[in-house]
Amino acid sequence: MGDKVRWPKEMRSNPNRRNPDFWCKFHNDHGHRASDCRLLQGEVEHLLKQGYLTKLFSEKGKQDYMKNKQEPPKPSSPKRTVNVINGGEEVNGITYTAARKTTKFIITHRKLTRQTLEDGNITFDDADADGLMIPHNNALVISLLIHDTNVKRVLIDSGSSVNIILLRVVNEMLMGDRVVPKAHSLSRFDNSTVITKGEIELSTYAEGGIKETKFQVIDTDMAYNVILGRPWIHDMDVVPSTLHQIIKFPSKWGIQHIRGD
Repeated sequence: MGDKVRWPKEMRSNPNRRNPDFWCKFHNDHGHRASDCRLLQGEVEHLLKQGYLTKLFSEKGKQDYMKNKQEPPKPSSPKRTVNVINGGEEVNGITYTAARKTTKFIITHRKLTRQTLEDGNITFDDADADGLMIPHNNALVISLLIHDTNVKRVLIDSGSSVNIILLRVVNEMLMGDRVVPKAHSLSRFDNSTVITKGEIELSTYAEGGIKETKFQVIDTDMAYNVILGRPWIHDMDVVPSTLHQIIKFPSKWGIQHIRGD
């Protein structure tokens, strides 16, 4: 089996920040337990999909595995892509450069090698930060399939009590006629207000998870095409980590994740 396994490269995270009491036999290095190793879990899933390891199951285990073996639903290919909106350098009254250095996520600055959440058993460890330049102050920005469009520059913002989408993006999706006119006042970081053009419900697709998501539509210039706030985060059971530049969420296919752009 050794020639079938995709052995990992050496850890790139700072050795001084790893827990010396935890040893990963898969990485052959300290920092986290093998039972918590995200790459090992992914490799086991990969080998199972290739038909390996099933001989280690009991007969009942094989039957249960074959019964539950299925791929998460895959959305249709996006019809278009929305990149960065031209001309917008502000998000909620803050310039783009400052916005990347400003976040309303709470990060605990303690020497923790991983964060464990009892609900969903979602963890973050040093392997999640591999490839990142740490320390950093970047906001968590992802790409996401919304309706039938691959939308880039989507800000994950737990400080926002609503989901926001630009009117230009809705029009590029050819969904402008689906906007329900409703005027709401949204407060910006600088306490100024913006009046919404209305509301719209659009499907969001995240690694097999599909949710009908309500957005507040605004007509302004900002650095992001979409802001996903607490309503989407809580509805998806998403756990974001700006430090690791990743969001994770539980599904019946295991813990799924989306990396920041």
